[in-house]
Amino acid sequence: MEDVVRYTYRLRPGATAVAALMAEWGRCRWLWNEAVHQQRSGRKPTFAKLCRLLTEARARNAWLRSGSQVVQQQVLRTYGLALTHSFTIKGRGRPRPKKRSKTLPTLDYTVRGFTLNGGRLRLAGGIVIPVVWSRDLPSEPSSVRVFQDCLGHWYASFVVRRESANAPEVTGSIGIDWGVTTTATTTNPAYDLPHHGFRKRCAAELAKAQRRMARRRPLNGHASSSGYLRARRQAAKLHRKVARQSRHTARIWAKSVVDNHQIIAVEDFKPVFLARSTMARKAADAAIGAAKRELIERGARAGRKVVLVPPAYTTMTCSGCFARATQPLGLGVRTFVCTTCGHTAGRDENAARVILATAERDRADVDGVRHAITSSWSGLHAA
Repeated sequence: MEDVVRYTYRLRPGATAVAALMAEWGRCRWLWNEAVHQQRSGRKPTFAKLCRLLTEARARNAWLRSGSQVVQQQVLRTYGLALTHSFTIKGRGRPRPKKRSKTLPTLDYTVRGFTLNGGRLRLAGGIVIPVVWSRDLPSEPSSVRVFQDCLGHWYASFVVRRESANAPEVTGSIGIDWGVTTTATTTNPAYDLPHHGFRKRCAAELAKAQRRMARRRPLNGHASSSGYLRARRQAAKLHRKVARQSRHTARIWAKSVVDNHQIIAVEDFKPVFLARSTMARKAADAAIGAAKRELIERGARAGRKVVLVPPAYTTMTCSGCFARATQPLGLGVRTFVCTTCGHTAGRDENAARVILATAERDRADVDGVRHAITSSWSGLHAA
């Protein structure tokens, strides 16, 4: 069995290659904004209609014709997918125009638009870029995404097929409850994910860089000074360092959980609302979303049974007798005490056991990730 994965490598483009990439991105950005204009005008642009308009525009515009047709078609295909998702996914907004000052370059090439020769990436249009090969590609890539990060570094992300590793046969099960004080509380304390506080460790240095940015911020209509750009770059470096530390920790933790458990019950917690609360900074430092995503992806690749349990009433339900508390529990109450059977446990530990019990009694398979249904509480009471 093969998995479709991405392998990302650092690029070392010269000044000529960077200028060519930025010119290509300018053409793609213009096409995206033109597609948004077509949609806002009520013309309902589909991918086929946009491709016909692209052919007409390239015929009469030498500036557009000088770019690669492959990457231009790909940006229109991406727009079509984004427009489709805006209708099918709840909360997904319509595609918006891409501003030059607020959008980082991203170029997608299919197999017709790039080649690998002599350790260099050759893109359509005569763009040649050296690649830092940190590891070998497992197979011939089918597409590549060339993008720039907030620090100005360029990367190439190849889509390849890789032989899936055989996961060890295990029989254990685990329930996971997300939190802020402890990022992940499980039914087995040996697999708890503590809150490491990477952002708090560099808070003083980050605050210093942000104060320097505030002092050197340019006035409206004036160009940014070199001092402001240096301060902004230093702040971006610190943010990226914290993100990489959190991602590395989440990968190690997710691997240990997946390697030792067959059934993984995960609270389907969405930490978006925490960004509007007083816990926003600490929640961002915990990186709950990144840890949850890494756990689900690894579990699906390993063939584990991953169950997403809705968080409703998991904190208020007793894991001993499955009776629900009549009054809501405030965040200051960290110990759960059942008034029916007298069961006492930590608030998060009790919720993790309830999540695991829900997953074991009711499963509904959806695309390899199983979602437990909240109506199963009647079955829990009957059990």
